[in-house]
Amino acid sequence: MSDRRFIIEMGMGNDQYGMDYQKAAARAIESAIRRSAIPMYATTGLKHTDMRVQVTIGVQEPDKIDADALAGNLPRGLAGVKAVFGGQNIFNPETGDTIVVATAAVEAFLPDQSEHWS
Repeated sequence: MSDRRFIIEMGMGNDQYGMDYQKAAARAIESAIRRSAIPMYATTGLKHTDMRVQVTIGVQEPDKIDADALAGNLPRGLAGVKAVFGGQNIFNPETGDTIVVATAAVEAFLPDQSEHWS
């Protein structure tokens, strides 16, 4: 039986002073999951461990992301994180600082439940 996506949330995070892609990515994930509540677990008997969570992080330098560390911080489900080219670097010529902006798409999947619905 195939998984079915039932949630997709987007978030954005930044690091204004340290050019820390990991910090910006963690903030983007937090931004996305703070807007999600999944009350169906309490009412359907489904387990959180049945949920697969896939996170895609967009940053200008994906190789600077520790995907395993980010996945380990997700609160529920079987998590996977991948980093891709995206986000933004915004240079401030007055200070010489670069603001790192990360975007996150957090998707949650469950095994197909259509047999339980009419």
